[in-house]
Amino acid sequence: MSHLLEPLTIRTLTLRNRLVLAPMATSKARPDGSISDELLAYYDEKSRGGALGLAITEHCFVSEQGRNRIGQPSVADDAMVDGLSALAEVFHGNGVPAVVQISHAGAAAVEPEKRLVGPSGVATPTGSGRVARALMPEEVADIPRQFAAAARRVKEAGFDGVEIHAAHGYLLNQFLSPLTNHRTDRYGGALKNRIRLHIQVIHAVRDEVGSDFLLLLRLGAHDYLEGGTVIGEGVEAALAFEEAGVDVLDISGGLTGYGRPGTVEPGYFSELSAPIKAVVSVPVILTGGVTEPDQAERLLAQGAADLIGVGRAMLRDSAWAVKAVRTSQ
Repeated sequence: MSHLLEPLTIRTLTLRNRLVLAPMATSKARPDGSISDELLAYYDEKSRGGALGLAITEHCFVSEQGRNRIGQPSVADDAMVDGLSALAEVFHGNGVPAVVQISHAGAAAVEPEKRLVGPSGVATPTGSGRVARALMPEEVADIPRQFAAAARRVKEAGFDGVEIHAAHGYLLNQFLSPLTNHRTDRYGGALKNRIRLHIQVIHAVRDEVGSDFLLLLRLGAHDYLEGGTVIGEGVEAALAFEEAGVDVLDISGGLTGYGRPGTVEPGYFSELSAPIKAVVSVPVILTGGVTEPDQAERLLAQGAADLIGVGRAMLRDSAWAVKAVRTSQ
């Protein structure tokens, strides 16, 4: 059997294959962040045919302060649960398990400058250039509660799991990177301190949703910037997150986002996912540059990952997954 078509069981959920719809921003939610008919139609089109092993939604903000853009979906309020339930029904109606990616944008938020916050009073190197206000200790302590409440709403809506977004220059990634985290308290300095908030978020989410709900984390394992996070720290962080209770590690870039500078080769983050997969026991997702089924097959065969995320190819062709499964049989 094709590696791509092998099923994979994670906790109580069995995925039919190793193909994942990667999270991609659509800006199709209503201005208040609620789920629109346009967004439902978009995800219906992407999941139709039931060929996906798993779908991961675009990142949804856990608090207004952490909103990344207008049109981003919200998981910040109980009033959003009904719309999220309709979205879960779309995926499940097409026979596709789905998880919701949740995030706090921190210094990459859309909020006016006076409300822009981050681990330290510095600008994110790849962001707008605006300087964030350093979060006070009591504000940092509230972040895990925000993620946990968001995860509860996702579970109430009927999804199969939740993914904590800790990549692409958003708040948790800002805490991880020494370029954006200059704190001198228990959240700054050594790596164990820079991932302290991540661990607290993981524990808070797991306590909220229980052991039967999938918990993924998207890790920005390398900043690709001088003085930033490097893969050795990414590996160490991945091991700590597995120990804290993460079921799946979704490997991507750090402050430079979902691209890897200087290359567009298929699976361009495999240099990050492979060393992490070599040391963890939980499944690893690799996304980036995969446009053909044989590329996904090769990356799986090489041991670069356990699951392959595809984004832009599915954005261009909503039937890509159906075609990929057909040609892999």
